[in-house]
Amino acid sequence: MTADHVTSSESAESPQRGRGSGIALLVIASCQLMVVLDITIVNIALPHIQSSLGFSTENLSWVINAYTLTFGGLLLLGGRSGDILGRRRMFMFGVLLFVFASLLGGLSQDAWQLLAARALQGVGGAIASPTALSLITTTFREGPERNRAFGVFAAVSAGGSAIGLLAGGILVEWLDWRWVFFVNVPIGLLIVLATPRYIKESERHPGHFDLLGALTSTLGMVLLVYGFIRASEKGWSNPLTLASFGAAVVFLIAFIAVERRSRQPITPLWMFRDRNRSGVYAMMLSLSAAIFGMFFFLTLFVQNILGFSPLKAGFAFLPVSVIIAIGAGVASNLLPRWGPKPFMAVGAILAALGLGWLTLTDVNSTYLGSVLGPTLVFGFGMGLQFVSLTLMAVSGVQPKDTGAASGILNATQQVGGSLGLSVLVTVFGTASRNEATDQVANFLKTATPAQQLQFRRTGQLPAPWSSQVLTSGISGAFVAAAAFAVVAALVALIVIQVRPSDLERLQGGAAAMTPVDGAGDAEGASAGATPVGESDTRDGGGGPSAPG
Repeated sequence: MTADHVTSSESAESPQRGRGSGIALLVIASCQLMVVLDITIVNIALPHIQSSLGFSTENLSWVINAYTLTFGGLLLLGGRSGDILGRRRMFMFGVLLFVFASLLGGLSQDAWQLLAARALQGVGGAIASPTALSLITTTFREGPERNRAFGVFAAVSAGGSAIGLLAGGILVEWLDWRWVFFVNVPIGLLIVLATPRYIKESERHPGHFDLLGALTSTLGMVLLVYGFIRASEKGWSNPLTLASFGAAVVFLIAFIAVERRSRQPITPLWMFRDRNRSGVYAMMLSLSAAIFGMFFFLTLFVQNILGFSPLKAGFAFLPVSVIIAIGAGVASNLLPRWGPKPFMAVGAILAALGLGWLTLTDVNSTYLGSVLGPTLVFGFGMGLQFVSLTLMAVSGVQPKDTGAASGILNATQQVGGSLGLSVLVTVFGTASRNEATDQVANFLKTATPAQQLQFRRTGQLPAPWSSQVLTSGISGAFVAAAAFAVVAALVALIVIQVRPSDLERLQGGAAAMTPVDGAGDAEGASAGATPVGESDTRDGGGGPSAPG
């Protein structure tokens, strides 16, 4: 790409104000909501999809995995594409691709058609999501205005899973399973029509695509996720499981080697020298595992144990979305005064407490007595954290690298969720099998001859014995999910450090205008900001520090 293709920094990077900026935030947040909720909106429709398209129980999981694998695996490339080709341009392309794939998914007549459409949806989401986050940094001025925008973005990202469950229940019960895909079409088209009017194009930075880095990172993450999924289905000693893990290690090592030698890497490794940014990525991995697991297993619990319909199950998760939004609002307003660390630590601790409380659920539990309280504690904690995590991930990053920074954050969220969920499913399976041994013995002691004959035919325990097995497995999974949240809390307490310049930047002070490692407009970067290669070593810990 030549210099004459690069737009003026002054026009492309200058923040918007007034009503236009509010609509711009609505457009960006709507895109993120559409992409995020698509991970869970399909969950409630799975039984209907299975009967309609003839999926086996084992292959049905790929309706979810085809999306999350391509989404998580291509996020880094999607973020970088916005840096090089223009974020608004790639944002619109990603949304259009997502809309087209959603239409194909709703029209699918065979299982392979739906899986292909889901994978294509993941590609579109991988382009749209990181460019949406990057557009916030170029649309809103650093300080309170950007804090509020990140608060909205983080609330949408965190609450999208719960909203997806509610929307899925409504669409499946009132219309048809195909509408969980069709609903994206009008929303996406409205986003594309509004984008050119309310969002300015970002500066296009000369460069090239690190295709080898993109290929090795994508294959490495996809194989790693597949290895965990395979382990949960076939066991850790399965040859294909071991081969997947081995190949993943090879590709990820190759990815690091490629990035160290590349002049324009898809993932600038200097970002990981900043202990705060590395800590944020570690926290996002752990917390995504916790939140994916919470929604997955509570969906099973409320439908299979409490007997909720799809619509009622969707409404059961609505309070979680509300409390996440409240937590995000509290954090975004108080961040300039206290900094992000208290919200990270307290939020992770609350999430762990909520998940620990959920381990007490059993066959006699009720929604009001055993589910609502812990999910509200968990949701408020997650709302506190996501604003802080998002801000810390992109703080002090040069404009040309914000796509890569946001791509890493999104990738850790999706890959962490997929990996974590696979681990939790494995824990669930082990706990369920152990409980099943006891319950089979109890069943054979008290069952009627007809019940015993049916059990020998099907191998399935009837209620209430099967409910005991399911709740035992779910409780074990919540223990593991709580452990993930505890890890995140420890990272927040031990690793994260907030410097005076960080507080000044959150308040929109001098540090926000002339950041050390180049965040802000190109004019500020050329006026004396420290080069990227040196910015991480000036204060020993790396990352942004106040200008001298």
